[in-house]
Amino acid sequence: MKESGNNFEWLKNQAPSNVERMGQTWLIAAAVASILLWQVPSGDYILYPFTILATWFHEMGHGLAALLLGGQFQQLQIFSDGSGVAYHSGGLFLGPIGRAIVAAAGPMGPPIAGAILILASRSFKTASLSLKILGGFLILSTVIWVRSLFGLVAIPLLGLIILAVAFKSARWVQGFAIQFLGVQACVSTFHQLNYIFSDSAGPGLLSDSAQIQQQLFLPYWFWGGLMAAASLVILVQSLRIAYRSA
Repeated sequence: MKESGNNFEWLKNQAPSNVERMGQTWLIAAAVASILLWQVPSGDYILYPFTILATWFHEMGHGLAALLLGGQFQQLQIFSDGSGVAYHSGGLFLGPIGRAIVAAAGPMGPPIAGAILILASRSFKTASLSLKILGGFLILSTVIWVRSLFGLVAIPLLGLIILAVAFKSARWVQGFAIQFLGVQACVSTFHQLNYIFSDSAGPGLLSDSAQIQQQLFLPYWFWGGLMAAASLVILVQSLRIAYRSA
């Protein structure tokens, strides 16, 4: 069947309005479902690949923020239970503010990255390129920073899967995939909602929210609430812009 000129232009650029609405509805539903599932004990297993990806986004946020602020990003460890840790050292620019930024970059780095991925979906060219960059960066981060046995297997495997989608799948699949990954990045702040509203990350360890409190005053629950609200706003606004008619 021969495609009309309008349909051909859609395939090159964006979906028709009814498909756009359907895609946006599914993405919002996926975001809500992910947030809810991550709050129940079995949720991590149902969303296991995205749990690992969320941990990678979170810990890379810490490490890259430290690197950008003059510190050293030493290594990243990700474990099979979905936990992870980023080690960094050295003095940071901006003193207490810099340390607070690094603490906040764990919960907030992923939503910012996710928004970029979602916005990239407005063009099939940028969607495909973004998938390739993300997949490649997962593999590159393994070589440079990942030092746990599980991470050395899981992270490049995720990268290879994303690269396979970028190189082998249909254009509409690439567009939806980059949006879906962007949504997962945005809602990863809610992966451990109890964590960002806690002052502890374990025996003798401060949560990210508590570390911000230590550097900037105001209670940890204020910073946890602010980061959760900001993540939701970033997700909603990025989807709104992505689906807005050009």
